[in-house]
Order: sequence, then C-alpha cells, then structure tokens
Amino acid sequence: MGVRIAEEWLHSCSGCEISILNIGEPLIELLEKIDFVHIPVLIDNKYYGQLGDGKELRIPEADVGIVSGGVANQEHLEVLFEMRKKCKVLIALGTCATHGGLPALINEWGMKKGIDDYYKTPTTEPCEVPSEVVPKPLDRVYAVDEKVKVDLMLPGCPPNPALIAEVVNALLEGRDPAIPGKSVCDTCPTRREGKGGVSRVRRFLQNAQYDPEAPIDEMRCLLEQGLMCMGPVTAAGCAAGRGVPSCIRARVPCRGCFGPVRKKGNQMLDMMNALASNGIDWKSVVDRRSLLRFSGAHGLLKPLSARKGEE
Repeated sequence: MGVRIAEEWLHSCSGCEISILNIGEPLIELLEKIDFVHIPVLIDNKYYGQLGDGKELRIPEADVGIVSGGVANQEHLEVLFEMRKKCKVLIALGTCATHGGLPALINEWGMKKGIDDYYKTPTTEPCEVPSEVVPKPLDRVYAVDEKVKVDLMLPGCPPNPALIAEVVNALLEGRDPAIPGKSVCDTCPTRREGKGGVSRVRRFLQNAQYDPEAPIDEMRCLLEQGLMCMGPVTAAGCAAGRGVPSCIRARVPCRGCFGPVRKKGNQMLDMMNALASNGIDWKSVVDRRSLLRFSGAHGLLKPLSARKGEE
C-alpha cells in the first residue's frame, strides 16, 4: 500500500481536481506510490457510510490531505475539521482554499446581504432564502487556514498540475517542495523600457500593442502600456513548466489568480504602490477593491459600512 491521500472540495468548482487529473502521464507513475482513499469527485465514498447508516461524518485516515475551496457554511466547516483530524499533513489547494478565491467576493457585501440579493433580485419574482435542509452559511467566506492549521499552501485558479506533482513527489521523497517564491513579473519575458509616459490606468477594452507574429519577449510590458497587469503583486506559479505566465502567453494582463506574493500580502495595497512606482495615478483605477477578486478572505474584503464603523 502506498501513501494514503484524502482529497476534499468545499466551496469550489472542481477546477483543482481537474488539475490533479491534468498532471497527465506523471500521475500514472504517482499512482503506483500513492493510494487515494477519499476523493469525492472521482471515488464514491460516502460521508455516512456506503449505505448511509452512519451517525457521524467520517473520512478515512490518510497520510496526506488535500482540500480545495473556501469555507462558507457549516457543512464546509464539519468536513474541514474531519480532514484536519484524519490527515497527518494538510494541503490547501487552489486560491479559493489559500486566499478565498472568487467566492470570497461576497465578503464585499457580507454573506447575508449577498444571499438576500441572489434570492430577492428586483428583476425576478422574489423568493425566500432557503433555511431548511441546506447548511447554515457562515458570516463570510474564509480561507482554509483561517479555520484549521495548514501545512502547505498551493494557490492557483486553477493550480498548476506540474506544481501539484512536485508537491506530492516531494512528500514521497521526504524533501521540501520546489515552489516558486517570486512574482509573475519575475517570470515574465516581456520587454521593459522603464516608466513609459503612461499616467493613468486604461481599461482592457482594446488589445495591447504587439506584433502577433513576433515572439512574446518583443512585446512591451503590459503595465508600461497602461493596462492593469497584476504581475508585480501576484505569486508566480502558472509559468512553472510552461515558460511564460498563462495570461501573458495569451497577450492579456495578469488577473492575480495565484494570490499575493507575500505570505500575508494585500494585493490591492501592493498594486497601488506598484502603480505609483511606475508613475501611474492609482486614483485612475475604477474599482480598487476588485483587485482583491482572488484574495478577499483573511478579512481583506469587508462591507464598506463595517469598515466605516457604521455597523
């Protein structure tokens, strides 16, 4: 029997689980050394026994636990606590788990208002918010490490399959995984000329300036072109094994999906500083809080009224 691995998804879309499958051929070799004892998206392993006759939620004991998705309701909490209890090493996989991800955007309004707006939108016939059978929501969306101890964080939306394989192999070999510690800018090959005379951020309504026939290293830095590229404040990782960061390879600005470079960084504040250092007026950013679109957990995104002390 190989190393036992349990995987769970909470507030997520299954993109992280697809990334595990996208490891490709190296996954076949890994499967000779590991044993998935629990992974709901692939294996039919019931929480309350295969016949549903259990009284408590149970997840098999494992050497390594992998959790994707943020924590938004009581069921997420129960599953997460059980994973932490049953797994010797716990990995937070994907930006929803590490920093809240897109689900944490609701933190900008608060869970109650957000859910009320979903069910009582003025453009449709209002209905009551479900309160029976469904799990009780928490006050906001949390990252996994806000609720339990996490041994390793592997962000990405979705995470890079090559890095997932590296982490698993490192655990099998008893060494520290080689995870990028730099920013997207540090792995970006675009041409930089310094402060380019751009004073305001322009919305990405028009393509960047580049020759589609020319190599990407001949394209000028998108931030220097005045586009909101979050490469300076976003953790590298999407370029691992691919050579060029994913968004840049598509000739579009980095959206920040791997979360902040610094462990407890604030992408919004750090990006304002990056703009200022490039001579760009940070006040030209239309919606500054949207820069936390992938990292709104850890109390970074809050309702404005709460921040002003009104409630």
